[in-house]
Amino acid sequence: MAMPFARRDIEAAGAGAGAGSDDSPAAKKGKPELPGARPALTRSEAFAFAAVLALFTAGIFCVFLTAPRREFGQILRLPRSLADVRLLKDNLAVYARDYQANFILGYCSIYIFMQTFMIPGTIFMSLLAGALFGVIKGGILVVFTATAGASSCYFVSKLIGRPLVSWLWPEKLRYFQSEIAKRKEKLLNYMLFLRITPTLPNTFINMASPIVDIPFHIFFAATLVGLIPASYITVKAGRALGDLKSVRELYDFKTLVVLFLIGSVAVAPTILKRKRTYE
Repeated sequence: MAMPFARRDIEAAGAGAGAGSDDSPAAKKGKPELPGARPALTRSEAFAFAAVLALFTAGIFCVFLTAPRREFGQILRLPRSLADVRLLKDNLAVYARDYQANFILGYCSIYIFMQTFMIPGTIFMSLLAGALFGVIKGGILVVFTATAGASSCYFVSKLIGRPLVSWLWPEKLRYFQSEIAKRKEKLLNYMLFLRITPTLPNTFINMASPIVDIPFHIFFAATLVGLIPASYITVKAGRALGDLKSVRELYDFKTLVVLFLIGSVAVAPTILKRKRTYE
């Protein structure tokens, strides 16, 4: 769910990016690529991306090598629907109990890999964690893997993500830059609000944060804390997987209102400070 924003905000952000000396190195670094421009990676960036991809692939492969051979057909399946999650729950319940360390290692590797490289389906992985491990243990597992995956995506994007993000989300990136510039003093509060509420997609936040110069410690803290409410909702739904008919049921109107109320607590200090300043 993307945040609606006015055209004037986009134009103001674009005008701010163009102010000053456009030819300076700092200005070039701060500006996103032209909208619609194809992402162009340098040879070193492409090599780094390939090295990271190969490292993740090798790690996951090594995990699967340690798993019992009879379980291969059940493990080598990424959930793409609720039906897949239900099937995996039935097939992996015994394996997750008898080989818990192996299963958790494989689960974490796959989840982090998917989030690092923006592969859809992590919400189904979260449902599976709830179905297999319960609310508390499954919630801890999901928050850990989601934070690790987001952090990994942050560093990959810092290395090679600028042309890709500028190509995929040019207007959203300009808006994000302008909002971050206005909230430098209370950046953690703003990032918590974004993480708790479905204002901006998490994939975009992971990729765009290093490009707009959000410090990693703020990104990490906001991610670790801000993902707890949504993870709890998803993991709890995994416990009642048989009653869930659609993923859309996870975020109905009531749930969205609760998330925005929680998120408003995070930005309350910023609002109160502005009010005192104006007074």
